[in-house]
Amino acid sequence: MTRKPVVFITGAGGEIGHGLISTLAQDPDRAIITLDLNPLHPELRPLVRRHVVGSILDANLLETLQAEYEIDLIVHLAALLSTRSEFTPKAAHRINVEGTMALLEFAQEQGESHGRPVVFLYPSSIAAYGLPSVAEKTTAGKVREDDYSWPTTMYGCNKLYCEMLGIYYSRHYRQLAAEAAHRKVDFRCLRFPGLISAVTVPSGGTSDYAPEMLHAAAQGKPYACFVRPDTRIPFMAMPDAITAILSLSSASREQLTRPVYNISAFNPSAEEIRQIVMQEFPGAVVDFKLDAKRQGIVDSWPEDVDDSAARADWGFRPKYDLNRAFREYLIPTIKGRYAQ
Repeated sequence: MTRKPVVFITGAGGEIGHGLISTLAQDPDRAIITLDLNPLHPELRPLVRRHVVGSILDANLLETLQAEYEIDLIVHLAALLSTRSEFTPKAAHRINVEGTMALLEFAQEQGESHGRPVVFLYPSSIAAYGLPSVAEKTTAGKVREDDYSWPTTMYGCNKLYCEMLGIYYSRHYRQLAAEAAHRKVDFRCLRFPGLISAVTVPSGGTSDYAPEMLHAAAQGKPYACFVRPDTRIPFMAMPDAITAILSLSSASREQLTRPVYNISAFNPSAEEIRQIVMQEFPGAVVDFKLDAKRQGIVDSWPEDVDDSAARADWGFRPKYDLNRAFREYLIPTIKGRYAQ
């Protein structure tokens, strides 16, 4: 049986997967295979060639896909998110680290079988950072990729370690082997800020206080934000995140000066987000009820990041600043969602 060239997306049922599938499907020449623990949303199912319900830790499943398809691009979205990872660190390590290791091995074998590197796009997170104090966070300015690499959460530790695993597979794989190893993983990583989607409901991220405000207000439900009003971290609208994935994955290898790239779009305080929500939903009840433990986590993340390398190397330019993200994308779409 002739293997078919495809794009392979793990964790395809999540927030990023929804937008990525919708965008990739606009190109009829890009066949898509997806994997998730749950069935794919009915509106997405016709857009993919095949959806597999299963786990990235299922070696037999990956072996079957290995035999049937020629995979050129892997977008590895499957993960246990930050809040849940703190409650179940062993499960987080198994899914986030062992799962990524299994996918990197899978990519190496794919590359060896069809004789060219497989692009492995890995979404990391600002959780990979760990600033020591609120005072230093305030004075640090835009943090570069190689600074403050001391995460305080299980999720952040997982992400940082998997970044290093990806670099190993792409640059140092089996470096002591008797014969020179054929490195067939082209690892590329994006460190995402907090992502805000109008299409999917927040699902457990520590930065989800921003989208949670919007979704609650649109439904007429009260919401208590779990961080201080002055809390500030970088954010991005989901369409820009999708564009970044596609742009980095399609960039030529020669353009890239580093394996891991920061990206960001805007960095409002929690109170600034609340003010925008209240302007659009005057009857909304949005207040603050501090969760000291979650606040401590957010305080360890930078107020903003330096994404100059992404802008210089592969032309990253977010379409949505703060105003456009809310006025043109988030608020109209979310209003429409709950008006139905």
